[in-house]
Amino acid sequence: MSTDNKIVIRTFIEEVINQGRLERTDEFVIEDFVELDPFPGQAPGREGLKAVILQMRSAFPDIHWAVDEMVAEGDKLVTRFTWTGTHQGEFLGVSATGRPVSIKGIVVDTLEGGKMVDSRMLLDVLGMMMQLGMTLGPGEN
Repeated sequence: MSTDNKIVIRTFIEEVINQGRLERTDEFVIEDFVELDPFPGQAPGREGLKAVILQMRSAFPDIHWAVDEMVAEGDKLVTRFTWTGTHQGEFLGVSATGRPVSIKGIVVDTLEGGKMVDSRMLLDVLGMMMQLGMTLGPGEN
């Protein structure tokens, strides 16, 4: 089961995220999917996940997620990844900068019957903002 779940997630990352084949999302994600730590403004369910991936691909057209490590136990799968791309469109309120980014992250997915039922992604957002040239002004935390 753990090996099968790894194949599901690797295929999802390659086909849906890296290649932008959003039409394949339904094969890997249940309709009432739950993002446990959603992006700001992320709608619920599988359609909300598709919208976030589309937003990421619009902002970073050359986005590529590389799997650095996977650990599986039962129905849980932890994937450590590096996300690279060039900032060509607005993302999380930041206008396109043309800058390349390399962002580390971890995602914990729960799978049932070969499909993702929930997910929790943790990203180095501070590192991303610094790479995009964002700084905190005086008095900002």
